[in-house]
Order: sequence, then C-alpha cells, then structure tokens
Amino acid sequence: MLLNNVAKSRLLSGKIAFGLGVRHSRTVDIARAAKAAGYHYLFIDLEHCTMDIATAGQICVAALDAGVTPVVRVPGHEHFHAARILDGGAQGIVVPHVETAAQARQAVSNCRYAPLGHRSGMGPMVHLHWKGMPQDQISEAINNDVLLVVMLESPRAVENVEEIAAVEGIDVISIGTNDLALEMGIPGQVEHPRILECYDRVAAACKNNNKILRLGGIYEHSQIMRTIELGSRMIMLGNDFGFMMQAMRGKAEEISSQVDVELIS
Repeated sequence: MLLNNVAKSRLLSGKIAFGLGVRHSRTVDIARAAKAAGYHYLFIDLEHCTMDIATAGQICVAALDAGVTPVVRVPGHEHFHAARILDGGAQGIVVPHVETAAQARQAVSNCRYAPLGHRSGMGPMVHLHWKGMPQDQISEAINNDVLLVVMLESPRAVENVEEIAAVEGIDVISIGTNDLALEMGIPGQVEHPRILECYDRVAAACKNNNKILRLGGIYEHSQIMRTIELGSRMIMLGNDFGFMMQAMRGKAEEISSQVDVELIS
C-alpha cells in the first residue's frame, strides 16, 4: 500500500518518536532538515501560527517523501480543519482543547472513514502516490495509517480522561501543559505538584486503555526525561523558531565573550 507512518510505527512498537514543531518555517526544506537531524515527525502548528493550509499541505507532502511523519495541529473541532489537511498529505492530526468523550468521538468521526468515523472519501490520494484503487482499500489503509492525538488542556479534561481514553479510534492522549497550568491558575509552573498529579492521572488512563501518552509543552532536559519515565514516547524536542533563536543567541554570546567589550557595546 506504500504507506509508512514512521512516527506511528515507532510509537506502537514502544519506541520514542522525536518531533520538531513547525511554526515559522514556510519551506518544504524543513522536512528533509528534520530527517537529517534525526527527527521522526513534524508537528505543524496551525493553531498558533499564520501558516495557510496550502503551505501546510506542501510541507506535509515533502515530509512524506522525506520519510518524516507530517502531524498537523488543527485550529478547531470543525470537521473541515482535519479533513482538508488529511486529504492534503497529513498522516497525523492533533485536536486541541478536547474536554469530553463526546468531543473525542467527534474527532474520530472527522478523521477516520467508516466504520470508525464519517470522513468523506476523495478517491486517489497523495499518500498512495495517486494510485487508483477501490475506495474500501483506500479507506482501510488510511484509517490504519492516521495517527490521531487529542489534547487535554483544562482541569475538566483531566477529570474526564478515563472516558476520553476509552474512545475507540484515538491513538494518543496528550496534555497541553502550558494551557493546563494557565487554566489551573499556576501559569508557567510546569513542575507544580498539581500538574504532576495530572500527569500521573493521564498516564494511568493511557495505560488502562492502551493509549499512547504524550506530555506537551516540556522542553527542558530533566523534564523530558521525567516524562519518558512516566511512559511518554511522542517527544517534541522544540520548534523551528526556538532552535533558530537558540543558535543565533548562542553564537552572538560566544563571540561577544571573546572580544573587547568596547567593540560590541
């Protein structure tokens, strides 16, 4: 069937998948750059950037060719957000702000073909190199290929995690740590005991329901290692802009520290 969702295959086998957040890049080159750097998926963020869907689709197709899984966070729950970018090349969808099992079921309905969902068929697809084949074969192959992630970003969502995790068709349960901390009145305190309690609760629900755990918004080395110990395997190491700023700032500081202060003041 020519399908190979690199990140999903790794996650289902218990391996770690490294991800790169894409917010500022507007070039297909980011896909091969990620591959060369040892990443397994792109996290193309259409919730928090101004990228249009045509550009996102081009990056998705480039990622398919590069052997990196294109995962897209959509900006809302409406079906067309997921349907259009899945048709355009995405292999994974992240649905933000899911708080109930009903919303999780709607995500499945939007992203999977019958009998699991109600996604509309479009015939030959870029994922299958535009090869013509019966729709039932396309539907089965794509249903198996898509990686579906729902994000829990509020206390209400965490309270409902067992019911959400029980929904068939969801692959990954993710905590959006920064938004959760905001909603809990402890903004930025990603290591607060109440946040860690939420991690434990969501990790237990994932284990109980055979779902993959993801803990988002965590980038410090010690924090990443703690999430791995909890069972998280879908690890985003940072985003394009953050890495660029880190390198720019680091080089400027390196040279500045070795020259006469009067030359740079």
